[in-house]
Amino acid sequence: MKDNLIVDSCTDFIEETEDIPRVPFRILIDDEEIVDENTDIYRLIEKMKNTKNQIKTACAPPEDFIKKLKEEANNFIVTISNPLSGSYNSAMVAVEAFKEKFPESFVHVFDTKTAAAGETMIAMKVKQLIEENLNAAEIIEQTNKYIAKLKTLFILESLDNLAKNGRITNFKAILANIMHIVPIMGADEEGKIVLREQVRGRKKAFARLIEMISEHNVDFENTVLGITHVNCLEKAEKLRDEIKARYPFKDIKIFKSSGLSTIYADDGGIVIAF
Repeated sequence: MKDNLIVDSCTDFIEETEDIPRVPFRILIDDEEIVDENTDIYRLIEKMKNTKNQIKTACAPPEDFIKKLKEEANNFIVTISNPLSGSYNSAMVAVEAFKEKFPESFVHVFDTKTAAAGETMIAMKVKQLIEENLNAAEIIEQTNKYIAKLKTLFILESLDNLAKNGRITNFKAILANIMHIVPIMGADEEGKIVLREQVRGRKKAFARLIEMISEHNVDFENTVLGITHVNCLEKAEKLRDEIKARYPFKDIKIFKSSGLSTIYADDGGIVIAF
């Protein structure tokens, strides 16, 4: 039986993910709905900067997932963290409807408990296991172990978009900008976004981000680190080189942000997962 991998559009872009079928989110800015398929990131960033209104996102309906499922295949779906979006629940509804029509079909949905670079790393892991010809049970077991160990951290260039989305108050965003406070955020074990630390100054924040890697029990020689950048490739490459100089990771990959990751991390944002 063939294997069929599907992801939602919080999976970022690198050669290894280009050919994976995507189920797109919807991004709502002012009066425009953007379907997150091959999104023009530069245009999206301009719209984000120019709006004073709340930017909304909506997960794909179950029907969009159903269209990507195959009856005679082992279907694996990878979604953004359940606490961050309804994408996981939408996929689960799709699974129920699909199995009613095709009761012998196989579908497994992975709640990645992360986003952006983290979700992309998990999608790449599932793809790798499929290419190694593992059976469905082994793919699920090894992927779940990988999800449990994966760490995600990120630094935002600006808090303005979080304020527009109601995640923080405008006062906090303005105060942070005035005081040059840079928050280092992360995902907890449940997949919720949490504040890890607040550092004054961007240079110090990135130095602290690199230092925080050492605080985790990482099998460096067998671990790949992923970096998602939002319109800041040079910054991502500099970060990669500094991490390489300090830690013997098996590999470090750089991802271009999807539309949804751009909304989450904003222009200049950096997300790492390892």
